[in-house]
Amino acid sequence: MSRFTFGGDEHIFVEVAEAMSLEAFFASLSMTNAVRAAEIEGVTEICPANASFQMRFDPDQIHPDALMDRLRLMEADAAKAEAKLDTRIIEVPVFYQDPWTHETLMRFRERHQDPNGTDLEYAARINGFDTVEAFIEAHSGAPWFVSMVGFVSGLPFLYQMVDRARQIKVPKYLRPRTDTPKQTVGYGGSFSCIYSVRGAGGYQMFGITPMTIYDPKQEVPYLKDFMVFFRPGDIVKWRPIGSAEYDQMIKDVQAGRFEPRIREVVFSLDDFNADPDGTNTRLMEALYAD
Repeated sequence: MSRFTFGGDEHIFVEVAEAMSLEAFFASLSMTNAVRAAEIEGVTEICPANASFQMRFDPDQIHPDALMDRLRLMEADAAKAEAKLDTRIIEVPVFYQDPWTHETLMRFRERHQDPNGTDLEYAARINGFDTVEAFIEAHSGAPWFVSMVGFVSGLPFLYQMVDRARQIKVPKYLRPRTDTPKQTVGYGGSFSCIYSVRGAGGYQMFGITPMTIYDPKQEVPYLKDFMVFFRPGDIVKWRPIGSAEYDQMIKDVQAGRFEPRIREVVFSLDDFNADPDGTNTRLMEALYAD
């Protein structure tokens, strides 16, 4: 059962589970989708997270206890719903071992568990991979779920869609950096992310994407409708690229020619739990079907 608590006079916080998992994510997503669809008078903001969600409401329009009671009823209905999601799968190009994150990570080695190596070398070693290349293949080989967007505007957190025994785990830096290049692909704990803006951070740095994911001016054509690209429930497939392709993509983004590869798909949690690899294969076939 979820834990419901008030956060001050205008917020309700719902903890779906203590552990982060696809099941917890789907429970949170089902609840927030149901609340959004119900258009409850007085609810002004809904913010889903990895295994929880928070909402803001106007107590002058709806009594806090009445809203709490309604949420508990909606939880019971959401629990009966099939864990199926109409969503999209997106290809995100990544320049692994790029010069910009490499220069940055070398500036902050005294804050790292392994001052004599790189973030990728450390991640590969502690996860049992013989080479960085084998680690990159594992990181980019299976899709990832966007479980939440936030902390920094437009920053997605992504959960690896493989069975638990194969999930990559890498601790954050011992002490956070004061600098991280914009659009760095990072890793901390069991989550990958993309830094939407330049700034401080503590996640391991694996590479960088040329794909703009946050544009507050909304000048990028595919962000004209909304400044934030990702949304919870998106599925991401990393695609390794080299320096020449990265340079060309940067030019295309700046010229307004770059368009992300996106396909609409249906994801079933039951199907995934029954056959993770088969489900991932079908998702990637849909992404690259032309």
